[in-house]
Order: sequence, then C-alpha cells, then structure tokens
Amino acid sequence: MAPWVAWLGDDFTGSAAVMEVLQFAGLPAVLFTDIPPPDLALRFADCLGVGIATTARSHDPAWMGRNLPPLLGWLDGLRAPILHYKVCSTFDSSPSAGSIGAAIEIGLRVRPARAAPLLTAAPRMRRYQAFGHLFAGTLDGVFRLDRHPVMSRHPVTPMAESDLLRHLAAQTDLPSALIDLESLSDPRALAEALASGARILSLDSMDPASEAAAGRLIWENRADLGFVAGSQGIEYALVRHWQDSGMIPRVDPPGAAARADRIAAVSGSVSPTTARQLDWAGQNGFTLLAFDARAVTGSDADMAAEERRLTDAAVAAGQAGQSPLVHSASGEGPQVDAFRASLVRSGMDPAAANRRIGESLGRILDGTLRATGIRRAVISGGDTSGHGMRQLGLSALVAKAPTIPGAALCQAFGAGPHDGLEIALKGGQMGSEDYFGWVRDGGGSRRTA
Repeated sequence: MAPWVAWLGDDFTGSAAVMEVLQFAGLPAVLFTDIPPPDLALRFADCLGVGIATTARSHDPAWMGRNLPPLLGWLDGLRAPILHYKVCSTFDSSPSAGSIGAAIEIGLRVRPARAAPLLTAAPRMRRYQAFGHLFAGTLDGVFRLDRHPVMSRHPVTPMAESDLLRHLAAQTDLPSALIDLESLSDPRALAEALASGARILSLDSMDPASEAAAGRLIWENRADLGFVAGSQGIEYALVRHWQDSGMIPRVDPPGAAARADRIAAVSGSVSPTTARQLDWAGQNGFTLLAFDARAVTGSDADMAAEERRLTDAAVAAGQAGQSPLVHSASGEGPQVDAFRASLVRSGMDPAAANRRIGESLGRILDGTLRATGIRRAVISGGDTSGHGMRQLGLSALVAKAPTIPGAALCQAFGAGPHDGLEIALKGGQMGSEDYFGWVRDGGGSRRTA
C-alpha cells in the first residue's frame, strides 16, 4: 500500500515534527536520515507517512540542485498522493541559504503539478498566517516575523519581511498567488489563481476552521496539486480534514515514556528560549558544560582538543549520576560575542562554522553515550540537530511520546551502538522552560507547554 504523504525535510527537527503529527494521529510514520537500504525500507512498509531528513536549510542552491532531486525522486517513487517539501515554520531561508524557492522549482520538476500549495502556518505550534503575513509565538508572546525577537536577527537567515510571497520573490521567479482567509473556502479562488498562471499558492491558516479549509483544498485537489511546500502545518491541516470528513477517527495522544534517571543533551541554539531552558536545567540536576565555539574557527587540533575536554567532562558527569548538557551558547552574550569576533578574524564562512559546531556537538554526544550507557538524549537547535544526528549513525526515527508539538521523544534505529536510543530533536525557539526535564521524565501530553 502506498503512503498517503511522503516528505523531504530541510532540517531534522522539522522533519521529525511531520512524523510526529501523523504518528500521533494514528497514522504510522517513519523518518529516515537518507534513502534507506531495501531491508530497512521493508521494515517500515506499512507506514502511511514516509520522510527523509536533510540539512538543506544550511546549504546553497547549488548543493540543493545536486542533492535534492535523487531524494525527492525516491520519495516520488513511493506514489504517495502528496509529496511534501518540508520547511521551517518560521520560513528560515534566503537566496543563498536554504532557498525555499529553489526547492520548489526542483520539486515541481520531480513531480510536475499545476501549482504548489505553500502552507507555513501551524496554529497548534503558535504559527499563524493572515493575509500572507506570518506570525510566530515565543514565551513572551506572538510576533510578526519581521519583528520576531529571534527570526528578525537570525545569524544566517534574518527575516526582514513577514509577507512570505515577497520574501520568496527573491528566491524564485515562479509566479505566485495568495489564497487568504476570506477566500480559503471559496473554490473560485483556486480556479482563479490557477487561471492566472500562479505556480505557488500561499495559504493562510489561523484557527481550526481555516486549517481544515486549507487541508481540504490540498487533499481534494491532489491530482493537480500533488507537490506541496510548507511546515508540518501541511500535515496538521490534512489530518484535521481527514478527521472532519471521517477518513480517520480522532485518537488520544500516546502517554509518557518511563522516566530516565539521567539523559545527555547538546545545544547549539542562541535563542533566548533555549537560554531559559538552560537556566532551568542548571538548577534541576543537569550539569551545564560550555563549549567554546571559537575552537571551530581554529585548527582541527584545536577543535579535537575542545571535543575531548567536553566529552571527558560529560562522561564524568554522567558517571556521577548527573545529566550532562553541553551548549555552545546561552542566548546572546559573551559566549556568542567571542565566537563572532573569532569568526571575523578567521574569515570562515558562517554556515561552515555553524556546521562544524553541530558536528562537534554530535561527536561529543556520541562519545558521551558510548562511555556512559545513557539511552536518552536531546539535541537542541534546528541546524545542530541535523549535523549532530549525522554523527550518531542513526538511520530512522519513530515518534514515541509527545512533548510540545514538534519536539517529541522518538525511538531511533541504526546499525551501530545507538540502535534503540530515545532522542528528542528541538528547534531553538521551541519548548517550555523545563523542556530538558520534561524529556528526562519521559514526555507526555500537558495542557500547557
């Protein structure tokens, strides 16, 4: 049986979030870290959702042009009616890094469609789109994207524009149209947009009614709109439509996993949300260990020495019954200022430096898990999660227990020593202040997050 949805994610945290939406709605789903070998693919042959995670958000269009077509081609071969290119719910992208426009052009070549719906909002994650403008929530409130305290100052893809089609116009020449809140439920709006020649259709979504309308538009027109782009808001909208139409029943979310006595975590996020989470963790049984990110702008020997120092410290903490948490930043501050000054002096490309940080943190986590026998982990930071996960030798993830939407505790599968590892991947801006403790406790649904 063919899956209902196949997706390719531009980072690991968002890719896992798509799997979570489907899995917790009662639709078996799996996320691979690359095109799986036949025996691994067969192991998950009953899944109705199949995805592959990439680090495309960190790369330029040339990299995307080389790497995305074979991955999208493999997914297209599964014959799912919806082929989804998954982007971040804060639309992280620029013409030179993680270009969503370039990805849509590639996707439409792999799966020709009259147009590609673009649905970025996910109200359950406090991501809202109204009349083409994206808004995102933080612990301090909801902000228009160009006024967001993190995204407006993002070190790689700062968002100076909240109108997503205006932002996208710098990345592609494909004609576009907006189907806004007033016209989502009017079938004439889609017909008019297609008749105008639009190849990208930006969809508003603010609440359950507009989310359901967006899901219905995509699903009922899947023959013409079989390639889509957007966040996990695509799957939230589809699930709501499938439930409202009776295609699938509503199910209760799974419960928590067992509590772990200790976990290991790494963080490469500079978000103030993550900074608050680190503060909480330091006061609640976690050993905070600062990674000197300046090491990645130096020699390989400098970086290896910093990795050894932190791995030894993390292993010592784990063996003493503590939960080690290695972090390259705690919000904006001296740690980040020192790294940026070192980056300028070195002349290193910021994207390359961020990749090296993620890879270093992944190697530290790998060494810590191997030496301590800890079997639950967290990687915090969207880019960090992708580069860090590559160091663990894991091939597939399945969502196991919920936390906040988009950052579930998962079960990992791989041929190496981390097979069966429980791991959560968290975007930097996501989560409650006690998120690391919540994962240590086994996750589980809450009224507030």
